[in-house]
Amino acid sequence: MATALTSIAIGITWDISWHQTIGRDTFWTPAHMAIYLGGVLAGFVGGWLALRCTFFPRPGDREGSVSVLGARAPLGAWVAMWGALAMITSAPFDDWWHNAYGLDVKIISPPHAVLGLGMFAISVGAMLLVLARQNRLQDVAPTKGSGLFVYTGGAFLLMSSVFLLEYIWPNQQHTARFFVVCALTYPARLVALSCAGRISWPATRIAAIYMGFFCVINWILGLFPATPLLAPIFNPVTHMVALPFPLLLIFPAIAIDLVLRRAGDMAGGLRLIGLSMVLGAAFFAVFGVMQWYFAEFLLSPYAQNWFFMSDRIWGYSSRPGEWRMEFWGDRPRSGPPGALSLGAMVFIWVIASAGSAVGLFFGRWMRKVRR
Repeated sequence: MATALTSIAIGITWDISWHQTIGRDTFWTPAHMAIYLGGVLAGFVGGWLALRCTFFPRPGDREGSVSVLGARAPLGAWVAMWGALAMITSAPFDDWWHNAYGLDVKIISPPHAVLGLGMFAISVGAMLLVLARQNRLQDVAPTKGSGLFVYTGGAFLLMSSVFLLEYIWPNQQHTARFFVVCALTYPARLVALSCAGRISWPATRIAAIYMGFFCVINWILGLFPATPLLAPIFNPVTHMVALPFPLLLIFPAIAIDLVLRRAGDMAGGLRLIGLSMVLGAAFFAVFGVMQWYFAEFLLSPYAQNWFFMSDRIWGYSSRPGEWRMEFWGDRPRSGPPGALSLGAMVFIWVIASAGSAVGLFFGRWMRKVRR
């Protein structure tokens, strides 16, 4: 299941680069095949587990599985099978959509939404499987099985980020909308993963896997020559286009791990609300400062190299111009373009705190998953 998740993560990143570099020439692109290979593999793994646990159970399979309509399988297998079904269903719908309407104007088209839900379900299913394994193995060794959990968590973060690309471009990282989108997405995930991990610095390790995985895919893609096949071509690229440098999630992840380590096993509604508010503040303060100044660096000449790739993220349909090196987005009534007002910052903190509360709830539940 981790292999299936890896194939999907590589495929979706590759597919976006393919669209920016070559255009959509056919449904049968290698990137699409990597995506659907992951979906089919996840479906087969889930189906195999269901068949084994139902008809050929091994010792412990009954305690490690749940029943659905008389059939038994681990919870993660059922979730992954649903995700595989959604992904396969989206394939002909996506092909029809492109034939009818042409290229996607945005990443989140209706067929891509179905595809995204399927990929999300497979990533959750894979994490539930490795979580159950990790939690069962804690009786043997406290940290046994955590390595695979950290890896799948990193792939889970990567796939979450890919579907936010329209809102987290480096040029948008001084806007309130950028921080709102990040607050809606990342605190819940980082807090839940930190609570569920049975290893030191779980969120930090997962964020490091996300950043490293994303960078390696981009660096490898940039090695391959490619040319556009669709007009109009405003930017004649010669190699596969990279995706923007990953967000610096490792720094708020460190803050979240520190806060949760100091908090320990807190109980009580008011204490958990207070902890959520602290976690939301820690995420926004650390991430806001780090990403704000890092965005300025990404738009400077110092980031125009193979490592940071800031000059290699523009597809064939992007017109050259100074706008590439400028910040876009919200212009408040007073202050410089993209400046965050006090009201916007309070709103972002509230969202991050609510996400942290959700993360605490699911993270504590995830520590108990054993089937």
